[in-house]
Amino acid sequence: MTFLRTDLHDGVLLLTIDRPPANAFNLALIDELQTAFKQAARDAQTRTIVLTGAGKVFGAGQDISEMKAGEASISYRQHLLETYNPLILQIRRLEKPVIAAINGPCAGASLGIALACDLRLAADSARFVVGFTGIGLVPDSGVSLLLPVLIGLTRATEFTFSNQPISAQKALEWGLVNRVVPLDTLMMETQQLAAQLAAGPSGALGLSKRLFNRAVLPALEEILDYEAHLQEIAGRSAEHREGVAAFLEKRAPKF
Repeated sequence: MTFLRTDLHDGVLLLTIDRPPANAFNLALIDELQTAFKQAARDAQTRTIVLTGAGKVFGAGQDISEMKAGEASISYRQHLLETYNPLILQIRRLEKPVIAAINGPCAGASLGIALACDLRLAADSARFVVGFTGIGLVPDSGVSLLLPVLIGLTRATEFTFSNQPISAQKALEWGLVNRVVPLDTLMMETQQLAAQLAAGPSGALGLSKRLFNRAVLPALEEILDYEAHLQEIAGRSAEHREGVAAFLEKRAPKF
């Protein structure tokens, strides 16, 4: 079974995450995304990439049920080193524009992936939740670096600690997204922007991205590794066990 739909048209590669009901990530989906970005980097016909979610959800982050199924042997650090860390680095190192079309709720690791993209267009119904502390974990998937870079440390701290959603409009005001549009026009506007970028000077765009990485995100790989280290600690805590139990039982956690 595949959870990622791909469509290449006029230089624009559309990647659609399709794992209902919430487009949560499992190992198979992460592997498909890694493969898709690897192929996009090599394919001269692919000049711009658009990433979105099927339905009305961009992504709910990691599938907690899958993680708990392997709880006896799982290492959160090893999981991140094999899954999200290389995926985030792939997106940032790909010297082609990557646009996130955020069609609905975006949380946890899905937020990290959206933040790693070069540009973000959001539906007016979208909302952003850091998510990790709600289950007794720390931000990973680059969120600990990318979120403060985009909206500032004070705001990033508040919404990490409170786990409250950031509305699409607030995200626009703070610079988290580039544009907010009605849901029914999101893909049309995203495709127009993607076509414009695909027709542009791809070499110069790629080198510009490399410059931004060097200027603003030189420590990204180091931060991803440190996130994995701290997530290993948080993942073994009583807080995390209670957070997951409360999530699965649909109740408020008692930390």
